[in-house]
Amino acid sequence: MKSNNGKLNIGFLGTSLPRECGLATFSHDMMSELGKLKDFNNPRMIAVNNSHSYTYGDEVIGQIRQQHESDYIQAAQHINAGDLDLLVIQHEFGIYGGTSGEYLLQLAEALTIPFVVIFHTVLAEPDSKQRMIMNRLGQLSNTVVTMAQNKVDDLINVYDIASEKIKMYHHGVPFVDTGSRSELKERYGYTDRNVLSTFGFLSPGKGIEYVIEAMKGVIRKHPEALYIIWGKTHPNIKQESGEIYREKLMKLISKFGLEQHVQFVDKHLTQEEVVESLVLSDIYLTPYLGKDQAVSGTLAYGVGYGRVIISTPYRYAVEMLADGRGLLAKFHDSASLEKHIIDVLDQPDLKADMESKTLKLGNSMRWSEIAKAYSVLFREVSQLERRLKGSVV
Repeated sequence: MKSNNGKLNIGFLGTSLPRECGLATFSHDMMSELGKLKDFNNPRMIAVNNSHSYTYGDEVIGQIRQQHESDYIQAAQHINAGDLDLLVIQHEFGIYGGTSGEYLLQLAEALTIPFVVIFHTVLAEPDSKQRMIMNRLGQLSNTVVTMAQNKVDDLINVYDIASEKIKMYHHGVPFVDTGSRSELKERYGYTDRNVLSTFGFLSPGKGIEYVIEAMKGVIRKHPEALYIIWGKTHPNIKQESGEIYREKLMKLISKFGLEQHVQFVDKHLTQEEVVESLVLSDIYLTPYLGKDQAVSGTLAYGVGYGRVIISTPYRYAVEMLADGRGLLAKFHDSASLEKHIIDVLDQPDLKADMESKTLKLGNSMRWSEIAKAYSVLFREVSQLERRLKGSVV
């Protein structure tokens, strides 16, 4: 039965908290903001599970076992028979079952309610299976969403998705009320240190080793500098290869004598801890090695809180750090990172100017604003569906 209170019922499909996953956090933040709008009921979630079991909240109304093909058809039947006006599919290749997550198509093809797809990854050079899956989702959905303007052309030219179906919204950033930078430094014991940081799941490809090597030169001029690497090893990486990457980084720290200048915080951060780690930072770094990375939630958070950001020039960083909002170092180049770090620490005025420019964009990326933009889309899609069915809007 459809709800008769006149409010919109929105469902989400993807991973869900407490699973440690960026998509789960993304969905949670958007659902929380949509639930505050007067014409939306509290959104619900259909959670995709991996090999672990999770204790979900009441918002989870269904579950899919990732590698159980029949679960996808059953979930579609459950959704069709329920009261949802619209489904939002969070898409990453790695969270759905089958080759490149192809089981998702069975659910999408069986849906009788409209759906929107949010593409968290848009590969510039997909294989044939990946391209087929995203093209088909584009055909079946009402709208597809990317979080980077640089990926709109790829969706059109690589995946053959109609331009009129594509929307671009920034990655949302939560608001957390924290103390000032100086207050947080004092609380965490970093008074009188220039703090550099990176947060997120630790895995090869993050390029952390190049920052560690850069710190050799940084501390010769700025012995107060401290680089903090916040976050635990990615669960999939840890399952496959243990802590090999972290151990490699620790050996580098020891080799270069940087024990007082590089620290690990080996835990999955709460949202409050993530924001506090950013606010207390003087420089935020994303030295990633993959040049085609379309979106980075961690970089979005850094922009959202107006940090000075030094990054390698992957596609999302080039877009977000344009117009003086940050500095781009070369890939695989510790000397380039070292130069940019020292330039910022040497020039307080440069640092203040970049923080101001970055925060101007960052303020527009708060979830309270991004969710409003999504809500307009969700209303339009739902109203269109009602008109097509002959309902009075």
